[in-house]
Formats: sequence, structure tokens, C-alpha cells
Amino acid sequence: MKNRYSVRIILLALLAIVELSTFAGNGSIQKPNIIIILADDLGNGDVGFHGSDIKTPNIDRLAAEGVVLDQFYACPMCSPTRAGLMTGRYPNRFGLMRAVIPPYREYGMPPEEFTIAEMLGEAGYKHRGMVGKRHLGHRQKKWLPENQGFTFYEGCYNGAIDYFTQEREGEQDWHELDKPSEKSGYTTDLVGDASVTFINSVPETEPFFLYVPFTAPHSPFQAKTEDIAKYPERTGDKKIYAAMIDCMDQNIGKILNCIEKRGQVDDTFILFFSDNGGVQRVASNGDLRGWKLTPYQGGINVVAAARWPAGNISGGEKITERMGYIDVLPTLMEIAGYEGQVENELDGINVLDAMRGENLEDRNWFTYFDQRSEKIERLALSTDEWKLIWERNAGDNTSPFEKTELYRIDTDKIESVNIAEQNKELVLSLQTVAEHFYRNKVEHQNPRYPDKENLAGSVIKNWTPEK
Repeated sequence: MKNRYSVRIILLALLAIVELSTFAGNGSIQKPNIIIILADDLGNGDVGFHGSDIKTPNIDRLAAEGVVLDQFYACPMCSPTRAGLMTGRYPNRFGLMRAVIPPYREYGMPPEEFTIAEMLGEAGYKHRGMVGKRHLGHRQKKWLPENQGFTFYEGCYNGAIDYFTQEREGEQDWHELDKPSEKSGYTTDLVGDASVTFINSVPETEPFFLYVPFTAPHSPFQAKTEDIAKYPERTGDKKIYAAMIDCMDQNIGKILNCIEKRGQVDDTFILFFSDNGGVQRVASNGDLRGWKLTPYQGGINVVAAARWPAGNISGGEKITERMGYIDVLPTLMEIAGYEGQVENELDGINVLDAMRGENLEDRNWFTYFDQRSEKIERLALSTDEWKLIWERNAGDNTSPFEKTELYRIDTDKIESVNIAEQNKELVLSLQTVAEHFYRNKVEHQNPRYPDKENLAGSVIKNWTPEK
């Protein structure tokens, strides 16, 4: 009996040593920390590692120490990208792909959608923070972050606020969970500081998820004097835009430095990208054609980088496989070791191995929106080789298409030569595929914008009853 107890004690001691070694040393943890950083309206050419004069040493550091994701796709505008990022699904499946959600609107991302935060909660991540711009609905509390999987939230509900007062149309829009915040300062600094606060609130032996959607460099174009002074060669809003990116990079640096001080660089997966391409009058999308609110590459092929040294996502390589916003949730399922079942059909795939240099099979990539005009809707379908752009009368599926473009996207990345006329059969084939995608959409949950007098009565106040 004595020997049996001795053996048992030895085994328990060994197990304890193994467990301690798993969590010991520089805050090492079993599951990696996960940080998603989202810029807002950042041009593909407006970072240092793409040759810009704008100072982005911390974003450049992510690219140099991690990998550059050269063909990372988003929607051409804000809310749809955020919805697809959160769910791994094209947001046409739940009514949020057509356009953004402006103030006074009575809709949001359905609570039936299974979010990244909810998935990671089931995967053992007790600490799930969001800091920054929500823009997925706020008139009913069911659309708020804490009711869609997050345990910590500080930020704004609307798509844009005053950077110095945090107001939208005369109302304060800075919240901690669902309560108005009394914090003040420059919005980008508030985001960086709250991100660090959240990280430091988590025990170093426990994994966390942090989603950081900056408002910068989205309008209004407002920046701190000291940042504006760094760009004397620029003028007007372009000068302010550069200063806003500079400040965002400084605050990304706060996050990176916090992780480094905690000894968690190796154990933290970080993904950085923009929600869409840059705005025409201030941004640069490099050699890419088009801008935000266009289906061209400049609107949807966004700047992106990832880093995870312990996961072999490192070395500064350029990854040219096509991936994007809907792939984030399936990829995080793999990273987090999620073993549950997702009831909703996912459109994204796990691209973790592609971030490590493996090839992906060719797949169709869809874009749909009609925010720029209530009379015209736009669809785009990309494969590794081809890209179809379709414009037609909105709401009338039988009407002739006003404009059809076809590009050999593998060799004509700047979309300079429209070869639709020479490839009519291919165009028809791609149109059939695009139409099938289009018909997967639900009836517009975000309807075409009604007159203001028919809208809800406040930007952020007076929660409406559950429906």
C-alpha cells in the first residue's frame, strides 16, 4: 500500500510539474492570445512597408516580424466587413452586405449569428475584449457587444464620431459596456489606452481575445497638433489623414509593447487589416485601381499583416494566396482548438496554413453592394484567374445589366484592360455563379435609407423595446 501511494504521489507531482511548465516562464500559455486590429479606411499604399512617407513603424514591425498578406479581401465599405469578420459568413446571408448602418437606424447584426467572441468563449477564452468602433447596430441591446460574446467593451456604436469630443450629431457616443463613459481625450488614444488596460487585467497564465477596431483614419479628418506637424510637405486633409494614421500606429505600438513587457510575443496571434480601401481624395491605394465604395481592387484588396512566432507565422514573407475577412473566424477556430459545431453555414475557410506559405485551392470570392446609388447594385466575382464586375438596375433581377467588366486578374492586377467582349461565354458562366450568390441573400434587413423623419429618434439613446 505504501508503495502504491508513493507511486501515486510521484505521478501527481509529475503532472503538477508539467502543468506548471505549461504556464510558466514569460507568461507562456496553452492557448495563444488573439488580437485582431482593424483600421478604418486605410489606403493600401499608406503604410511604410508599402513605400508610404507616413510613419507606421509598428505596423511595419508586424509585417517584418510576421507575414504580409498581399491579397487580403474585405468588403468595399465598413459594416459589411465587420459583420463578415465576426461571423465567417458573407453578410448577405443575414441582411448586412448592402450598405453601412447609419445613425437613427433600427437594425443590427442578428443575435442568431454565431460570433468570434462566442466561439472563443466556448473554446475556453474567459477574457474577450473589444475596444473601438462597433458599427453593427445599437438601437436594441441585443446588438451590443456584451450580448454577442464580449466580456469587455469600450468604444463607440456609430460609424464615425468627433475625435476630440466623442460626439455624433450632438450626442455622446463613447461607452463602457452599455453605459456612457466619462473618459475624454483623442479617440485613437482612448482606444490604445483601453486596449492596454484590458490586456493588463488578464492574468498572464490565461489566454485572451482582443478585437481593436480603430476609428482612424476614417473621417472626420481631425488630428493632434503634434502629429500634424510631422507632415509639413502635405496639405489640407491629406496632412491630417497622415497624422491620424501616425497616431493609430503609435497606439498599435502601445499594444505591441504591452505584449512584449508581459513576455507574450511568441504566444500571441495578431492580425491587422483595413475594413476597406482608402478614400479617393486623401488616400493612396498604391497601384490598385479604385477606392472605398468601388468593387475594384483598391476598394477590396486591403493592406494586411499577421504575426504569431510560436505558430510559425513569421519571417517577413509575402503571402500571395487570396484570403479575407470571412476567413478569420474559421482560422481562429483552428488556432483556439475549438471543437464545437457551428450551426450556421460558414463561407470562410481556415487559412492558417496559407499564412505559413501553403497554397490554397481556387475558390470564388464575392462582393455585392449598392450603397452608392439606390438605382444601381454592383456584384463582383473573383477567382485566382478572373474577375467579373457587374452593375445592374437595383431590385430588378430581369433587367439588362448596364455594365459588365472582365479582367484577367492574375496578370492584370490593376484592372486596366476590360476583356468582357472577347470572352462572352466566360462572362455568362461567371454571371450564373454570381447570380446564385446574389440569390442567397435575405431580404434587405438594412433597407434603402428612408427619410429621416421616419427613423428612430436618437443616435445612441433611448433603447427601443426588443422585437
